[in-house]
Amino acid sequence: MIPIRTDVQVYRRQPVVLMLLGVNILVFVYQATLGPREGFLLAVEWALVPRRYADPFWAVRVGLDPNDYRPLLTNIFLHGGWLHLIANMWTLWLFGRAVEERMGQLRFALFYLLSGVLASWAHMAVYAGSQVPALGASGAIAAVLGAHITLHPKSRVLLLIPIIIIPLILPVSTWAYAGVWFALQLLQGAGDLFTPDMGGGIAWWAHIGGFVAGLGLVRFLAPPDPRDLWRQPPI
Repeated sequence: MIPIRTDVQVYRRQPVVLMLLGVNILVFVYQATLGPREGFLLAVEWALVPRRYADPFWAVRVGLDPNDYRPLLTNIFLHGGWLHLIANMWTLWLFGRAVEERMGQLRFALFYLLSGVLASWAHMAVYAGSQVPALGASGAIAAVLGAHITLHPKSRVLLLIPIIIIPLILPVSTWAYAGVWFALQLLQGAGDLFTPDMGGGIAWWAHIGGFVAGLGLVRFLAPPDPRDLWRQPPI
């Protein structure tokens, strides 16, 4: 399922979303200039390697600082390929602007970064023994999707569903889209629970943790919709 449009109107440019898009693209361009060895070293140092924190003795032995928790944040600005980057940035653009418009710039920036860290913690909790560097903005963007459906529960999204050579374009409620997406993450994540040391290639539990974090944090960081306040009867 590829979301291509939502029916939520955004009336102003949202600078934090634009800044996040720019930073992620610039970081990826820098990654692309590195050779295989330099790229691997960058990923090991700045992406999230769960065993680095679960097994400090191993971390020290391989030259990593187990007391440096910056990768829980920095990993959300790294990507493993162009398709990974494009999919994440498109989803951020599609759903993030309406969330930033409701939250405001500072609160949305805090929401995005905090959600990314919480998603990283969720991944690290499940894949504690993994030595695979986890990277990507998917956890933070899952939080944006959770915030979007909370703030705009009646919104709809237009989906492109490629079926062999005949693309199907289908309008559905954003809740339905998010529900199917979340169910797929749970299904894949539940499978990884049985072999956590083998997992970590795709951060299913970062997606799950980010989505749940978004559902929770948005209630503290998003102000009420003025239109909802106007509709309330006088006390």
